[in-house]
Amino acid sequence: MKIVTYNVNGLRPRISQFGSLRKLLDAFDADIICFQETKLSRQELRADLVQAEGYETFFSCTRTSDKGRTGYSGVATFCHVKSAFSSDEVALPVSAEEGFTGVLSSGFGSRKSEDSSPADGLEDFTTDELLKIDGEGRCIITDHKHFVLFNVYGPRAECDDKERIQFKLKFFSILQKRWESLLTQGRRVLVVGDLNIAPSAIDCCDAAPDFEKNEFRTWFRSLLVRNGGHFFDVFREKHPERREAYTCWPTNSGAEEFNFGTRIDHILSAGPCLHIGENPGHSFVNCHVKECDILTQFKRWKPGSTPRHKDMKGRNGKLEGSDHVPVYMSLVEIPNIQQHNTPSLSTRYCPQVYGCQQTLVSIFARRQAAEGISVSERSSSISDDIIVEKCGQLIKRPLSACSLSSTDLIHQGASCTPDGCSEGSYKESSSELPCSEISRTKSSSPVASKKKARQSQLSQLSLKSFFQKTVGVSGDSTSFSSTDKELTKANISTLYCESNGTIKEGGEHDAAKKWPSEQGTSVRENDTSQPSEKEKNNVALAEWQRIQQLMQTSIPLCKGHK
Repeated sequence: MKIVTYNVNGLRPRISQFGSLRKLLDAFDADIICFQETKLSRQELRADLVQAEGYETFFSCTRTSDKGRTGYSGVATFCHVKSAFSSDEVALPVSAEEGFTGVLSSGFGSRKSEDSSPADGLEDFTTDELLKIDGEGRCIITDHKHFVLFNVYGPRAECDDKERIQFKLKFFSILQKRWESLLTQGRRVLVVGDLNIAPSAIDCCDAAPDFEKNEFRTWFRSLLVRNGGHFFDVFREKHPERREAYTCWPTNSGAEEFNFGTRIDHILSAGPCLHIGENPGHSFVNCHVKECDILTQFKRWKPGSTPRHKDMKGRNGKLEGSDHVPVYMSLVEIPNIQQHNTPSLSTRYCPQVYGCQQTLVSIFARRQAAEGISVSERSSSISDDIIVEKCGQLIKRPLSACSLSSTDLIHQGASCTPDGCSEGSYKESSSELPCSEISRTKSSSPVASKKKARQSQLSQLSLKSFFQKTVGVSGDSTSFSSTDKELTKANISTLYCESNGTIKEGGEHDAAKKWPSEQGTSVRENDTSQPSEKEKNNVALAEWQRIQQLMQTSIPLCKGHK
């Protein structure tokens, strides 16, 4: 199997550079890929940034906003597997942990109890201290049964920043205790990532005479087996004398062109080999590590080629790509393990990821419903405008401009004559009014107007309930809900409230069509003198289509659906 570590210097620009997350991951042709400095917060985890087909993903994001460090660091481990369930692949971890102190949650949807203890070996530290260490999203631990893999992004500390120096010292001190605790349990430990430490003078292009006296470099070298520690620097074990083997360069473009860099991205290994029995001289590195090297083909600048400047005006233009390059290690003789499922820390269980996908599904469902309604509209020649003839006058206006509640007309048994309204006419504030004065009287009442405005506003905001009442337009064009039928009857009563009332729809209906009953006959909900059911349905369908078209034109679509 193959393990790769890479400081991407922002996951989003790397995905943009390669075209997609899947193409970025496939470029390494590896089983386990560890990214550092993803620069993603928990709220920014989206499917296109964290999920790729064939990969299980484990993220740790910064949880603090101190000194503007929101979305500042972050690590991610991608495991290339054939199946996330009932799998015997070593690449799929049996468990995963965010951070290394043990105080963070072990998976999405799970929480540590208040009385939970820190990880073994860290009992001397307070919970607040451990939360601060893990709060910057600098470590993901995945247990692959044969070994425990630490994906680490070490803190950076300038020589004059005492606060960050103390943080960095405590960070590595606690991390080392966690390593030692696992080693005493007989576990094998692999550490990969950008530790922000160049251990020796050979690992820096311009090392000063006192370069190796730095306390962090001294600490790093103390971990190595040759100095009495437990770890192997895998790259140096395979290439002990190689010079100018750098993994990071300053951000100015000339640094890579002249190889003015450092080696701060490492792979460390500790623990025995997988062979049964104690064999002197055997170790995980000697028995199972076939190769370890730097993938220089991922450099922003390549020998013999023109730098890919985004700004081509000069050498100081920014190059496309990370200021780091990946480091890989290939392993051999790693047997399969017992069948297991992906841990709960996998982003497939992250609410920010699958919640967004559910929202997209609902959006597409609504879009399809709207498209079906638009097809029905194109097949109908009914106009959006309805001409209502009242008391001998033709008034052309859209129904949306009318504030009259026609349902109330039905309930009050409203009927009108050319001279006014009958005794069963619409009543408001216990007064009988002619049809021509209804709208004027309603607008004159400020209280009623405010109530109508509130109701209208609430109905506009209830988009979910509106779409839930969508009629079925794919089959019978006259099929609609019972609620819409009541509204339709109310509209019909209003339209036919005059004895000479007419309905003109796109010029198709006769301008002199009358009610089947004679003038002065009261119009009531269950009256046999009502127009035919087919005519009612046509008018209702016209009104429903007008509402649908209004909703489609008034609600903006996102860029992807325009």
